Amino acid sequence: MSRDELAAWLRLLLTPGVGPEHARRLLSAFGLPEAVFEQSIDALSAVVSGRIAQSLQTPPDDLEPQLERLMAWLAASPDRHVLTLADPRFPPDLLQMADPPLLLYVQGLPEALSHPRRLAIVGSRNPTPQGETNARQFAFALGQAGVCVVSGLALGVDGAAHTGALDAGAPTVAVVGTGLDRVYPKRHLALAHRIAAQGAIVSEFPLGTPPLPAHFPMRNRIIAGLSQGTLVVEAAVQSGSLITARLAAEQGREVFAIPGSIHAPQSRGCHALIRQGAKLVESAQDILEDLRMAEAPAATAPDTPTRPDSLLDAMGYDPVSFDALQARTGLDTATLQARLLELELDGDVSRMPGGLLQRTGQS
Repeated sequence: MSRDELAAWLRLLLTPGVGPEHARRLLSAFGLPEAVFEQSIDALSAVVSGRIAQSLQTPPDDLEPQLERLMAWLAASPDRHVLTLADPRFPPDLLQMADPPLLLYVQGLPEALSHPRRLAIVGSRNPTPQGETNARQFAFALGQAGVCVVSGLALGVDGAAHTGALDAGAPTVAVVGTGLDRVYPKRHLALAHRIAAQGAIVSEFPLGTPPLPAHFPMRNRIIAGLSQGTLVVEAAVQSGSLITARLAAEQGREVFAIPGSIHAPQSRGCHALIRQGAKLVESAQDILEDLRMAEAPAATAPDTPTRPDSLLDAMGYDPVSFDALQARTGLDTATLQARLLELELDGDVSRMPGGLLQRTGQS
């Protein structure tokens, strides 16, 4: 995109009073932003108010500084991109939204936004230890099955989901509520670097935008819009994760929820979703089958025999429950039981009290 084209998009977004809704109406009426600024006040007034039409006649005072800042940011790395609605790389699924972002800032791989298999994993910023483990294990299993995990880079479930996908060698997309020249929360700086190298960080907010509370519901609609389904791991009844789930349902996307203890406040949001029609899931395989992703290339796909050493890698060296191992591998119950029996006969796995499994072999 040329400097002049980018300047026109920025000018449209920065013009006082325009906002995303009016901008979309102007683009629908006149085409690209350059064409909008070629119109007379009378023509513009037929689409927006006379006050906004008058504002469109003069470039905003902060246009040039914003443009210089953006051009410098783009020039600093080949992994930085700006995608407009007119860019062929703009995610097609976002174009189907009622309120798509006009412009996306991307750091990393733009193609990750249009990955053929995308699932959002969201949940509490203060999950239980089990909830955090579930998020990481589900993301790991889904990543191994060829799914790109989408989340919001927040503490708790979001961070665990991104980490699980990265550990599986899969791409992951973080949609953030700040400008891309800052990382929020700061403790996720190293994680953000990993995501940008293996997937993408994306925002609709200009450089320099701080983490304002109103931005996160806006971010959530993009998380839902980018994904073919949304998994809620843990969430309180009043939470941003339930906003994401509602937006996903409104866009015709599947919503999944992991049940939890009836005594845990973090489970009540998931239970509410299930009562409202979200699909209860107990393993990554439930999601893969429902979204018809099971045929994705994966070392542990159900129709592909799992090598014993691959299953041992999934087990690790600490005791693990059958359910947790199923979430990590994505295997159906019968297949996993058969693989475990094979490893037991070889002396590589032993059963422990409480239904836990222990790796004993040295492979």
